[in-house]
Amino acid sequence: MGVPSKKIANGKRHDSTKSFKPTKKPFKKTKDDLAARSEAALQLEDVPDFPRGGGSSLSRKEREKIYEEVDAEFDADERVSKKSKGGKPKKKKIPNDSDDLGLLFGGLTGKRPRYANKITTKNISPGMKLLGLVTEVNQKDIVISLPGGLRGLVRASEASDFTDLGIEDDENELLEDIFSVGQLVPCIVLQLDDDTKEAGKRKIWLSLRLSLLHKGFSFDSFQLGMVFSANVKSVEDHGYILHFGLPSITGFIEICEDGNQKSGMKTGQLIQGVVTKIDRERKIVRLNSDPDSVAKCLTKDLNGMSFDLLIPGMMINARVQSVLENGILFDFLTYFNGTVDLFHLKNPLSNKSWKDEYSQNKTVNARILFIDPSSRAVGLTLNPYLVCNKAPPLHVSSGGIFDEAKVVRIDKSGLLLELPSKPASTPAYVSTYDAAGDEVKKLEKKYKEGNHIRVRILGLKQMEGLAIGTLKESAFEGPVFSHSDVKPGMVTKAKVISVDSFGAIVQFPGGLKAMCPLRHMSEFEVTKPRKKFKVGAELVFRVLGCKSKRITVTYKKTLVKSKLPILGSYTDATEGLVTHGWITKIEKHGCFVRFYNGVQGFVPRFELGLEPGSDPDSVFHVGEVVKCRVTSAAHGSRRITLSLMIKPASVSEDDSIKLGSIVSGIIDSITSQAVIIRVKSKGVLKGTISAEQLADHHEQAQLMKSLLRPGYELDKLLVLDIEGNNLALSSKYSLIKLAEELPSDFNQLQPNSVVHGYVCNLIENGCFVRFLGRLTGFAPRSKAIDEPRADLSESFFVGQSVRANIVDVNQEKSRITLSLKQSSCASVDASFVQEYFVMDEKISDLQSSDITKSECSWVEKFSIGGLMKGTIQEQNDLGVVVNFENINNVLGFIPQHHMGGATLVPGSVVNAVVLDLSRAERLVDLSLRPELINNLNKEVSNSQSKKKRKRGISKELEVHQRVSAVVEIVKEQYLVLSIPEHDYTIGYASVSDYNTQKLPVKQFSTGQSVVASVEALQNPSSSGRLLLLLDSVSGTSETSRSKKAKKKSSCEVGSVVHAEITEIKPFELRVNFGHSFRGRIHITEVNDVSTSEEPFAKFRVGQSMSARVVAKPCHTDIKKSQLWELSVKPAMLRDSSELKDIQESEQLEFSAGQCVSGYVYKVDKEWVWLAISRNVTARLFILDTASEAHELEEFERRFPIGKAVSGYVLTYNKEKKSLRLVQRPLPDIHKSIANGVGSKMDKLDSSIPGDDGTLFIHEGDILGGRISKILPGVGGIRVQIGPYVFGRVHFTEINDSWVPNPLDGFREGQFVKCKVLEISSSSKGTWQIELSLRKSLDGMSSDHLSEDCSNNDNVCKRFERIEDLSPDMGVQGYVKNTMSKGCFIILSRTVEAKVLLSNLCDTFVKDPEKEFPVGKLVTGRVLNVEPLSKRIEVTLKTVNAGGQPKSESYDLKKLHVGDMISGRIKRVEPYGLFITIGQTGMDGLCHKTQLSDDVIKNMQARYKAGESVTAKILKLDEEKQRISLSMKSSYLISGDDVDAQPPSEENANKTSMECDPINDPNSEVLAAVGDSGFQETSGGKHSGTSVVLAQVESRASIPPLEVDLDDIEETDIDNGQNHGKLQGADKDEKSKRREKQKVREEREKKIQAAEGRLLENHAPESADEFEKLVRSSPNSSFVWIKYMAFMLSLADIEKARSIAERALKTINIREEEERLNIWVAYFNLENEHGSPPEEAVKKVFERARQYCDPKKVYLALLGVYERTEQHKLADKLLDEMIKKFKQSCKIWSRKIQSSLKQNEEGIQSVVNRALLCLPRHKHIKFISQTAILEFKCGVADRGRSLFEGVLREYPKRTDLWSVYLDQEIRLGEVDVIRSLFERAISLSLPPKKMKFLFKKYLEYEKSVCDEERVEYVKQRAMEYADSTLA
Repeated sequence: MGVPSKKIANGKRHDSTKSFKPTKKPFKKTKDDLAARSEAALQLEDVPDFPRGGGSSLSRKEREKIYEEVDAEFDADERVSKKSKGGKPKKKKIPNDSDDLGLLFGGLTGKRPRYANKITTKNISPGMKLLGLVTEVNQKDIVISLPGGLRGLVRASEASDFTDLGIEDDENELLEDIFSVGQLVPCIVLQLDDDTKEAGKRKIWLSLRLSLLHKGFSFDSFQLGMVFSANVKSVEDHGYILHFGLPSITGFIEICEDGNQKSGMKTGQLIQGVVTKIDRERKIVRLNSDPDSVAKCLTKDLNGMSFDLLIPGMMINARVQSVLENGILFDFLTYFNGTVDLFHLKNPLSNKSWKDEYSQNKTVNARILFIDPSSRAVGLTLNPYLVCNKAPPLHVSSGGIFDEAKVVRIDKSGLLLELPSKPASTPAYVSTYDAAGDEVKKLEKKYKEGNHIRVRILGLKQMEGLAIGTLKESAFEGPVFSHSDVKPGMVTKAKVISVDSFGAIVQFPGGLKAMCPLRHMSEFEVTKPRKKFKVGAELVFRVLGCKSKRITVTYKKTLVKSKLPILGSYTDATEGLVTHGWITKIEKHGCFVRFYNGVQGFVPRFELGLEPGSDPDSVFHVGEVVKCRVTSAAHGSRRITLSLMIKPASVSEDDSIKLGSIVSGIIDSITSQAVIIRVKSKGVLKGTISAEQLADHHEQAQLMKSLLRPGYELDKLLVLDIEGNNLALSSKYSLIKLAEELPSDFNQLQPNSVVHGYVCNLIENGCFVRFLGRLTGFAPRSKAIDEPRADLSESFFVGQSVRANIVDVNQEKSRITLSLKQSSCASVDASFVQEYFVMDEKISDLQSSDITKSECSWVEKFSIGGLMKGTIQEQNDLGVVVNFENINNVLGFIPQHHMGGATLVPGSVVNAVVLDLSRAERLVDLSLRPELINNLNKEVSNSQSKKKRKRGISKELEVHQRVSAVVEIVKEQYLVLSIPEHDYTIGYASVSDYNTQKLPVKQFSTGQSVVASVEALQNPSSSGRLLLLLDSVSGTSETSRSKKAKKKSSCEVGSVVHAEITEIKPFELRVNFGHSFRGRIHITEVNDVSTSEEPFAKFRVGQSMSARVVAKPCHTDIKKSQLWELSVKPAMLRDSSELKDIQESEQLEFSAGQCVSGYVYKVDKEWVWLAISRNVTARLFILDTASEAHELEEFERRFPIGKAVSGYVLTYNKEKKSLRLVQRPLPDIHKSIANGVGSKMDKLDSSIPGDDGTLFIHEGDILGGRISKILPGVGGIRVQIGPYVFGRVHFTEINDSWVPNPLDGFREGQFVKCKVLEISSSSKGTWQIELSLRKSLDGMSSDHLSEDCSNNDNVCKRFERIEDLSPDMGVQGYVKNTMSKGCFIILSRTVEAKVLLSNLCDTFVKDPEKEFPVGKLVTGRVLNVEPLSKRIEVTLKTVNAGGQPKSESYDLKKLHVGDMISGRIKRVEPYGLFITIGQTGMDGLCHKTQLSDDVIKNMQARYKAGESVTAKILKLDEEKQRISLSMKSSYLISGDDVDAQPPSEENANKTSMECDPINDPNSEVLAAVGDSGFQETSGGKHSGTSVVLAQVESRASIPPLEVDLDDIEETDIDNGQNHGKLQGADKDEKSKRREKQKVREEREKKIQAAEGRLLENHAPESADEFEKLVRSSPNSSFVWIKYMAFMLSLADIEKARSIAERALKTINIREEEERLNIWVAYFNLENEHGSPPEEAVKKVFERARQYCDPKKVYLALLGVYERTEQHKLADKLLDEMIKKFKQSCKIWSRKIQSSLKQNEEGIQSVVNRALLCLPRHKHIKFISQTAILEFKCGVADRGRSLFEGVLREYPKRTDLWSVYLDQEIRLGEVDVIRSLFERAISLSLPPKKMKFLFKKYLEYEKSVCDEERVEYVKQRAMEYADSTLA
């Protein structure tokens, strides 16, 4: 804004103000604030900016409406004025313009305002700028306190212009980092929203974006000494780069050493600073952020200051213009005025005479409080704290009561009080309404200044430093006045103010509001809440909780009237506490109960007090209030277990009932799933028998359940579990029989023991087996069944009785590992079949319960094995049916196999042998086989009774006796057998076992012979049957004799046993020994000698031998489980003391270089695998087995399986028990690459990834290698010499001789013999190994070859040092790279030389790169050697016999101008002919203008190389050695006068061979193009220029030369030109050297200056400067990307793409990170400017995957998508990455992070997928990272559950504890943190780890400043130290 004209300044503004007609539209509160702003802008469009005045453009109606809704401090005055003295209504006075109270008055009218400007909810509008105070920093927004007690909100996206710049964390952390409570900030109003919850309230949305606050600013707006706000854009080494919200202006704050400037600023932080320096060229503003300087800085009065440049918070010098009714009017900065209201005076406690302090024209310092651009109103403040740029302090809190508040001033609108707060008094204001509702006059009468009154604080005005109070008596009565007064469980009255479908809103007497949810409006479900609660009713409620200032109450009578203790936190939960709660969720396994303040507990099903078989849903309902008892509480994990049975279970009354006891009971009822039993005991107890627990056999259990009826009595029931009043019972015979042996605790379990149990659950990965109580073991799938591919659900069923072998018991993790394999859990007795017959009797008794006792006694008439008479009833194909006399409803059956060959007729009588009885089916199986009947008849004839016969049999047969039996009958569950050796005694055996009930059984046939063992003789417990155990079921096959012998044999480690070979495998002997023990003898346990050929040759299957037990079975390996380790070494059998050596060897200690031997057991293309011992294996890499190539080719043939191999230990992995061997000896480790780390090598703890053998490679070693890559150009060969070790063969070390193409004959994958020349470390910490393939080196070939090489010494010689070279020495080498000014050649792997363009060839070289390609072999001589600078210069010009160049061998003085010469055309060029003159060998140039007198259009067609011509010498230049010729006929007087003769053929050929390599393919001389022959011609200049341009263009795509050729060529050419002049003048030579030195120094200074500019962040400003920069740093991606950005700033997108392509070609292929940076920049380029972007990015991405690590490329592209918020593309890419990199923890973590940031559901499914895909060793890392992400971005409870799960498995991982604690500390819940620390320090860990935990605990308690807790932690630490020392 410019200075106003004099006319306006003199006050003549009437013409201008006429255009301001008030609008007729009424004022409306609309949501569209932008429309309102645009309307105001249209009104002001044609109006000039006037410096002063105060009017309004609003209509009278609008002003009347605002007047009615004006602030409370003026309401009282107006209400008084509306009443007349007589009570009659006074006529309403229409206020004039100057009387508008609620309006803002600025500079749009000339009238002076009556009242000071104040911000209210009615007049605040979008676009208004205000000074605010940060009061809260929340997760997604910031709360700002505004002037006038208003409150605004700032969304996270509006906090700064670059909220998400480089930030990957969540928004909460970002806001907390860059904003702090109490910070003063300038802000701008974005929009106003009407609050839907409370009428009349409006939400004010603000923005802190500087681009909005500084809108309209330009660079000229920045003046020295002004204060500006800025965001920290980036943190640099020497300061901070700032952002003002303006695109082209940058700020900078320097970090001073004296510490004046702020340090520790973060990106995005909002700061204030004083302008100290302005760089107008670069548009950089330097600031000083010293708080004192900022606070004292006064804005200067500048010419041209416009209204738009005013900023809230700006300090100005103001002059009092006039005193208003409620404030002061100031003018400032010449053109502006502003007002200060009463609450912003210099003295906040001003009395009634405050106006006297501000006389007219008095000047004061003030700070701008708010600015309204629409009305041009400005508010100021004189508050001393705000003027000093600090927030006014408030020493009181809301709700506080002060009894001695002093009255300071009485206004029309209220009282100003002084509160006696500490440390300083606080001003408070009480409005007329809050002062007991008295009118103003009464208020003045009632209160006098200086009186002391009682006041309560209602609220606070932060910006004014003012408290709002009330004097009403009702405010002192209510217990709840502020949210801090609200306590969970408190009972209070409240008034219902609204009722809705979700509940009711109630208001406490103090004014606070709370919500009563629908479920808490009544004890029962409320369908019509408006009928239950009436608006205005006062009811009694109880507070449930207060979270985030949201209060929840309940009206449930039980809770309101409850006298029980309140459970308001998890720490209050103590065992035995009884309290009230309400049910929130009902599950099958229990109910969830909620208490106060969000505390929740769980009631297990057995603690609900339900009747057996009842469903919780039918008894309880959600919302029901219940009385609970706390049974257990884990404060750290926030778990509370409850019981609804207030008295403990009555089981304890009966001491006889406990786990494993036998009880009896009567059936009470039967449900679909279980049988309910009334247990006979002292108390009233009920038990439950599930259907599966009725019998061991599944079919019998189902039949049993169908037969049971209420009232039946069951005896012998086993108590499996006690759940409160309810008992879990079982009637399984297998469990009842072994009740005393069943375990109920971990301490009762012994490994390798077999225990009975039952299957309680089946999952895909294994089977859970339960014993007594809750003791449960797990059988993994691999240990559950012998058949690995079988389905578990088809092998077992829930409730199945099983025998479990205890494999492992881990008490720390509370894990029991079991095996259910039949091979290890087979029955050792006949209890399984015995239970079948016992249950069969019970079932038959149940079936015949209604039959008379006489009919039930039919079984006694039959004797198994005895004869029985019967009558044949009928006959069929299966057999014969028989009836018995006097026995009804019982049939006999004789199968066809037992007919005995007899022909039977119905009605005939037979005597048959009884084989089996079926009580349930009332069926008897009979036999007529002669051998059975004859044996019985023989006994009868000997007068032996049946009883005597049975007793005799009993004496003969013994328990555990093995017998041979014959199958007589095959039943479904068992076999009926006869034992021929024992008089055909009848026995019974089961066909299956406990663990094989569902598995297919072995098929038996009648008459089949089987082997079995006698397990039970005939007795009542066996139902009078002889019970056998089949060997096929038990898994044994020994004879009784061998069994007895093996019982005597011991099986302990160290004992000698007799073993029998059962199987011979390639690497072990399988043997049986002892009592059914199995073992193995490893191949290394046969002979004392370490290795011998075919150690198993002398053994045969079935052979018996003595062996010593050396180790127990290894249960961790599935295949080797149950196999004992044995040894038959002679030394081991002789002396048992060798066992100590065994145990020592099992410690597995090996030393570096130790020679070990083993047997080959596996060979692949890369490795040989050896068995060193039974525990240790070794690997031998292919390249470590030999150094000769032909041996490596036959690698697999050289190592057959079983061959004995020796090697030397290189590295050792103790975890995997694996050695890495090499076959070459390791003489001295300390001379290898590992210099200085020899001590580490002795322990073999190699730190190289992948068992890297680099540490043991020495210089001079002869190794075997394999060509992995043939590098392009002269890069050489990359050779693999180890699994992960590669070396490089230099181009000159491939062949002994100098051959044109040394790479001929080599291919990738070829084996080679190589020698290590040098080992060095790179700057990146990697090793570089230089190799050689030259056979002339020591050790590389045989003797006769070395003699040949010594004869050809010159051919094989390589110059390794620059000192070995001298001038004029002949050398050979290969071209390394060629350019327009020369080339570099490599003489050896360490020496390189340069060849200038003038020394490339004797003749002109047109295209050096074409004629001297990379890799070409050249021969030359040394011109100059500089050892200090390590520069060597070589010439490739040919020499004659005398050793001088040809150009110098013939004196130019012998020729004269005008001589006629004869010669041959050497070469035809576009600009002329090169002619070789006669015998001189010198060349001259005949320009095309001198060829003929006529114009020649086509020289190529007219002249050919080799033609003889005659010419005349036109010019001789002795200094430059140049000859100019002419062939014009006018010059040739006579051709016959020419004396010179054409050269001979021999000379001609020789010349062409020496100087023209193009025509001679065998020439080894490198040709190059020179400009000596045509520098004076136009054609030559043109050609030279084009060549230079071409070289400049191509140079950017090749690596840079190590030596700059620009100045070298200039100086050396000068030397050549001035050679003659310098020979005789030493002084001139010295002076010229000084001049050249001076030129060099000046050039170096220029280069340093240019580099200095770059270092000072002076970015290049042109493409040429960038080109120079990329040439000097071709491998720097930073430079290339800056170049691309520069081109994009010029809108040249195609050029930017071409630069990216150049960069990818130029940057060295080894610089992977730099190339990846270019690819990322390319992604961003295509993503922004591609057409279309998605396809363009995809194409670049596919290319990048081919050249870089695909994983890094994927992650880079993902970062691009995430930064640009392309979430769909990012999700699509993440899915592709997960498929491609399934085993990458980082990829899965990014997937989790992305899902959490987008608030997606199903996180757990992603975690489960990840755990299935990731390797086992990455699970901990992934779970911990996921948990951290849950804490940061997701749900903290999910993070806790993940940490708890990991810590259950790995409780001793202190790193997991530390991370877990850090996350909880970040959340800040003190109780949870302390309980977690208590858990951690209760662990039994090593002292070092415990010290770490105690130290962390102590640091935490110190951080919360709790001295008592600090002493407590120290005391705990001392107790731990004392216990440890004790």
